[in-house]
Amino acid sequence: MQNSIVSSTINRFLRVVPFNLLVWALLILYLLPVLSIIVTGMMPTEQLGDTNAPLYPARIKRYTYQGKEYQVYKVPMNDGVKQLAMIEPGALSSLFVDPQDSQTEVIEWTGDWNTLIGVYEFHPTWRNFTVMATSLPFGTMLRNTFLLTLVGEIAVLASSILVAYGFARYKIPGGNLLFYIMIATILIPEKITFIPTFYVYVAILKWNGTVLPVLLHLFFGNAVYIFLLRQNFKGLPIDLEEAAMLDGAGPLRRLFYVILPQSWPVVITVSLLHFFYTWNETRLASIYFGTNPELMPISFGVQNYQSLVPIDNIIQASTVVMLIVPVAVLFLAQKYFMQGLVITGAEK
Repeated sequence: MQNSIVSSTINRFLRVVPFNLLVWALLILYLLPVLSIIVTGMMPTEQLGDTNAPLYPARIKRYTYQGKEYQVYKVPMNDGVKQLAMIEPGALSSLFVDPQDSQTEVIEWTGDWNTLIGVYEFHPTWRNFTVMATSLPFGTMLRNTFLLTLVGEIAVLASSILVAYGFARYKIPGGNLLFYIMIATILIPEKITFIPTFYVYVAILKWNGTVLPVLLHLFFGNAVYIFLLRQNFKGLPIDLEEAAMLDGAGPLRRLFYVILPQSWPVVITVSLLHFFYTWNETRLASIYFGTNPELMPISFGVQNYQSLVPIDNIIQASTVVMLIVPVAVLFLAQKYFMQGLVITGAEK
């Protein structure tokens, strides 16, 4: 009996191992670009131009000899390759000292020192982040992003919840047709509506350089959010709502005291989706905030900075900054986010 249990456990383990290895391999491949961004963001600038530099953040190893710093190289000797500090380069021969034993004599090595490879030591640097932080008005950009997110969240949640509740609970003449038309607007490319909306906002309403073109449309809801909320509302039992109706509760009271308390996962999901959209928004910001830098959000500010400072490690450092906040927010709210996706059917 015990042997059969052990055999069954081993067989189950062998069946699961290949699948787990495949999942881990795919996960590692998916995360490699993110890891590359983080690693590059911590590299010193001088490391980027050296083809012999390692793939991790590192700096040239140096050794102090008689009060001066000298670079350490990998020097081929008769007894193997040694790490020696070059104190005097020469055309045909160069002088070295051994950092491991500074009391030994100066070593003369014959050959072209330009062919030697330098020794690197692990050294992540935060200078790229410091340079970026001192070059950009991060405080102002974070404030702008926070205000845009806060006002936008309130506007899009209030409007989308009301519209979704109407579609889910009330029989409106032609309601299904209106809902399908609203869903069809998701399929309209933004490029089609870009020129008309830009003309109205800038040429007619003169709203260029203000937050109105970015926030106004949110007060009329979002088709994707309305769909997610409606799917959740329709899945809730109507019994409690009917009981509240018998007690004299009106539509808004039933919505706020019966429906929404049961719908927090999907509401949080919609809030997170809009937060990610606002955090990464650059198109509208570049169009309408370009004439007013004081309204610049962090996404557009960082992107603009990357175009002005085309240095790979600083670009990657700024990308890391852009990644940290959304990833942290999603990590803290992942439980409700996944619940919302399952409840609304979006996971399917």
